[in-house]
Amino acid sequence: MQPTEQLPITANLLSEARQESLKQGVSVVKVLEESGGYAPDDLIQELGRLLHIPVLTMEALRALTPDYDKLPFSEASQHECALFSKDATFVLAVSDPFAPNLHSWSEERFDVDVIWHLVHPADLTAFFAQQEKTMRAMDHVLGSSELDIIQTGVEDLSLKSINEGTSQVVRLVHSTLYDAHKSQASDIHLEMVTGALSIKYRIDGVLMSIGVMQGADLAEQVISRIKVMSELDIAERRVPQDGRFKVSIQGREIDFRVSIMPSIFGEDAVLRILDRQALSDHVEGLTLNQLGFNSSAIATIRRLSSEPYGMLLVTGPTGSGKTTSLYAAISEVNKGSDKIITIEDPIEYQLPGVLQIPVNEKKGLTFARGLRSILRHDPDKIMVGEIRDSETAQIAIQAALTGHLVFTTVHANNVFDVIGRFSHMGVDPYSFVSALNGIAAQRLVRLLCEHCAVAERPDDELITESGISLDEANSYHFRAGKGCGQCRGSGYRGRNAIAEILILNDEIRELIVAQEPIRKIKEAAQKNGTHFLREGALDMVKEGLTSLEEANRVTIVA
Repeated sequence: MQPTEQLPITANLLSEARQESLKQGVSVVKVLEESGGYAPDDLIQELGRLLHIPVLTMEALRALTPDYDKLPFSEASQHECALFSKDATFVLAVSDPFAPNLHSWSEERFDVDVIWHLVHPADLTAFFAQQEKTMRAMDHVLGSSELDIIQTGVEDLSLKSINEGTSQVVRLVHSTLYDAHKSQASDIHLEMVTGALSIKYRIDGVLMSIGVMQGADLAEQVISRIKVMSELDIAERRVPQDGRFKVSIQGREIDFRVSIMPSIFGEDAVLRILDRQALSDHVEGLTLNQLGFNSSAIATIRRLSSEPYGMLLVTGPTGSGKTTSLYAAISEVNKGSDKIITIEDPIEYQLPGVLQIPVNEKKGLTFARGLRSILRHDPDKIMVGEIRDSETAQIAIQAALTGHLVFTTVHANNVFDVIGRFSHMGVDPYSFVSALNGIAAQRLVRLLCEHCAVAERPDDELITESGISLDEANSYHFRAGKGCGQCRGSGYRGRNAIAEILILNDEIRELIVAQEPIRKIKEAAQKNGTHFLREGALDMVKEGLTSLEEANRVTIVA
């Protein structure tokens, strides 16, 4: 097909697209989109006009009630259509009206009259993704109460194996794991509430409620299932436990790091999802440019990571992308001429040409002990996954003072809190500032979905509460995401990193050694060009990349 330029879809063009779709084995909509010139919404409206089929938008889809009694979720997703109840009638939403055997299947399958409606494939996929969060986690779980014999080893999870499961508990656990991975969640939270189990996913750093399963016995059995998969003590319910297990999803092994915590209602579980293959694919060729930092931050981090010796500290809360940033920096300086060694807990990424050592505290391999051994292994550059104690801090500083370039992380809210953290560890301030080249604090800010973001000015009250004057607000390009199929209805899609970077010059070093108030250090840092996290978040709001609400969620109003 030749590219079009937003022309009306004619019968001839449609016939040509149908022939091409049969050759490629894809939908007519995909062929028309690939031919060029059609925006998704315009395309589906034009196609509906030509075929005389009503069109459902994503907003209209969410307003309808799926009838899974007449068309179960698994069958609906298999045939790429969904059945809805609407005003005592039944609506069948289809994404490809020309799909082979769809008409004959529809006529044989339903004993009621259905009215076909056209929906864009991306919108239907997104709708199914939303439904998966609840349906796949709860589908048929009330049909059985016994706990299956727990299998050992790496289990293979697929829709087929989940649907064929005989135990409600096994199906619920497996569905939850499967859906979380498919949703690209970083964590699964299983929380015991009064007589029920609440299931939540952390997606793009934000917890999303997936559903609540009623029944205290069922909730306890789910936690027991998780504990056995992790080789933990089922009988012990009074103290925290940590473990891990693996499952196979879509041909790749997925690691789950498990934390069990006692609560007033029983036990809660949090599962960190580690898809090592996806992470390795992501890290391959990773650069600082891909993380979303502004050009100034990128240039500064590159300069700090290219120093011949000293220490580069990255700080921020859990899940703020510290390790990813360090790996991007190391990837850029890894030219093969330096010996680079890392010690981490755990090793989440695998880098070619880098010696990576996993911490194993049960065997006595701590950060401190491993770091001592690394220094005898003739390294040029060292990465310490996290400085947690005084001993590790002292050794890392000595390494930086004796000609090594040390990359490391520490948990703190901003670059200035890091100074207090090392002071509380009993580290000599003079040694610390002599070794330190710079500190970078970072956060991950959700980006507005470009498919549904619209210009929308927040209330004046919110603007002033956010520390922005109403006059200054006139220079902002305020936007908000309405929610669509591309972003799963959240209004956000993807994240960018923001950073504040403290470069240590002689003036700042003297202030730290003299233990001057943080206020004075901040003033000196600002004169030296430090751009604070709050300023970085508001710059993204000003450019229309994120919302003011998101900036307030991630950073503190000064």
